Amino acid sequence: MGSYIDQELTIFSQFIIFIISYLSNVFSSIAGGGAGLIQLPALIIFGIPYYKALAVHKIATVALGIGGSIRNYNNIKSNYLIILQLLIFGIPGVILGTFIVNLLSDEYLYLLLAIFTILLGFYSLINPNLGLISIKRKIGTFTFIKFNSIVFIFGILNGSISSGTGLLATILLIKIYGLDFLTSISITFLTVGIFWNAAGAIALSKIGALPLNVLILLILGSFLGGFTGAHLSNLKGNKFIRKFFTLLCFLIALALLFKF
Repeated sequence: MGSYIDQELTIFSQFIIFIISYLSNVFSSIAGGGAGLIQLPALIIFGIPYYKALAVHKIATVALGIGGSIRNYNNIKSNYLIILQLLIFGIPGVILGTFIVNLLSDEYLYLLLAIFTILLGFYSLINPNLGLISIKRKIGTFTFIKFNSIVFIFGILNGSISSGTGLLATILLIKIYGLDFLTSISITFLTVGIFWNAAGAIALSKIGALPLNVLILLILGSFLGGFTGAHLSNLKGNKFIRKFFTLLCFLIALALLFKF
């Protein structure tokens, strides 16, 4: 399609970008992540350079987080201590990830994330009661350190490849704190969707001017998609979310392996 710098996007191309953004964010908001694996490659196909595409994707994903958080506010207001941990230990990882992305091979990062995602899918598949109810465990010092160390690593992945890390954060909250899927995804919207991606977008802002028309389309698609997906999640409940999560894990892993 040519370089975005040399060729303006047609009205039809902009419409397609909006539809891709909306649908990918509907799926992402149901499962707790994965929009980047659809939205980011689509932007690159339309001729937008990788780092500009990554920056506008992160800014737009903030809108996804806002849309989902508004719809799921009641599921997050009582978990502020968990939210603080994800922000305090995750955001430094995101910022670090944006700086080391040039030092590491994208292929190996995609392979690593694909392996994690496959394991998540199998783990969800063999645990049929996973995330269906919330038991809200109290954790000790060692588990606290382990949780926040993993959060920091997930932040690095978010800052560097921005694909599927919401899924990792969602399952971590279920495993460590015993939260249900709906609550975990709601927290992921707020922390990863809004604050992690905002931090990554700011760190990537040094790349120069961004395609404003594309950014507006992505923000609108992400916000509406996030709100729609969150609404569907509330209607369908945790069983539907778990099945969708499991399916999306395998699909995302295949997409990541294809990139490798």
